[in-house]
Amino acid sequence: MQKAVPYRPQLPPAAAASESSGPHALAAGDGHGGKFNGTKVNIQRMVMENPVIVFGRYGCCMCHVVTRLLLGLGVNPTLYEVLEEDEAALVGELSRMVGHNDNNGSNNLQFPTVFVGGRLFGGLDKVMATHISGELVPILREAGALWL
Repeated sequence: MQKAVPYRPQLPPAAAASESSGPHALAAGDGHGGKFNGTKVNIQRMVMENPVIVFGRYGCCMCHVVTRLLLGLGVNPTLYEVLEEDEAALVGELSRMVGHNDNNGSNNLQFPTVFVGGRLFGGLDKVMATHISGELVPILREAGALWL
């Protein structure tokens, strides 16, 4: 049986040195990334640099389910957690990045939001549906998240 590698929330280098535990939050930024514990974070760069990244609310059980499913498949996803009060800023940034703003200003994105290979993959429903249909593993291989 394979031993799963425990996941760690994404921490920028400066924040990792100054903070050993606690919630990881995104505050409202200028559209090029938010402030992450006083350090600038570029969300688009994070999405492009990681084969699989899960954005979710801190302590969300559905984010935990998606992360555990991916870990069980042999993927080590990057997990980016945000506090509930900073959720709107992150959803707005992700929506601008993928172009999902409605005319009335509401956003279609909900947590957990999964990006695979630098593109929006979907949420919990999409991940579970593709896993059940057997299409998830080939998609993860193509994105470079699985080697076998």
